Amino acid sequence: MVEIIPGSPCWAQLSAHDLPAAQQFYGELFGWTAETDPDPQYGGYTTFSHDGAPAAAVAPLMNPQQPVMWLLSFAAGSVDDTCAAAKEAGAQVWMGPMEVGDLGRWALLSDPTGAPFAVWQARRFAGFGVVDEPNAFGWSDLSTRDRDAAVTFYKGVFGWQVWPHDIYPMVGLADRMFGGVMAMDASFPPEVPSHWNPFFQVADVDASAATAARLGAAVLHGPVDVEMENGPRIAVIRDPQGATFGIFAPRTDS
Repeated sequence: MVEIIPGSPCWAQLSAHDLPAAQQFYGELFGWTAETDPDPQYGGYTTFSHDGAPAAAVAPLMNPQQPVMWLLSFAAGSVDDTCAAAKEAGAQVWMGPMEVGDLGRWALLSDPTGAPFAVWQARRFAGFGVVDEPNAFGWSDLSTRDRDAAVTFYKGVFGWQVWPHDIYPMVGLADRMFGGVMAMDASFPPEVPSHWNPFFQVADVDASAATAARLGAAVLHGPVDVEMENGPRIAVIRDPQGATFGIFAPRTDS
């Protein structure tokens, strides 16, 4: 059973304009199975499962202007208290807090640097049922226009620990890292906002990147070994509808 600590990533949801195409792409790439909620109030919300455990989800766009993207949710003991603290620290609260049936309580925000994220207070649904194994979520990556401001924000609101690094400080809770923060440089077009990307673990980064390309995705970066101690092999991918995400495999000593 996955232990989800308040303040840590608890869910990854894709917003897409073509749900069947998204289900086919991620089903072939990660071996996920898709189950669409029959309740019309959820508008076709579809949960991806890996070996029967919730792994991620895909939902229709809430409005035509919304970008196709992955959205990370962070667990909270109280969504209302977290939203109040986040707003005080400079965040924008876009939706909520609001009830999601008997599943939990939710809000959509953006941090002071513009990166969207959600906060989830679990009731019947806790979030990830599987993490840190092939074809499941394993890392969160923030690309931001103001790295110092972002680190200060999340440390203050969620109590994150920070492992300092000149290029890529890492963050986590209870001495467990679950993400990193990267400053966006000139390689990012100016119209690209700060954003979170989920990274999913795979058995073979090169093979998975090749599969993604065969299925119509673009490999934006890698596959490449991260040049730091025990750094994984990674690739960053843009799916056929335009959402970016990462894949990685932990380094193994030969």
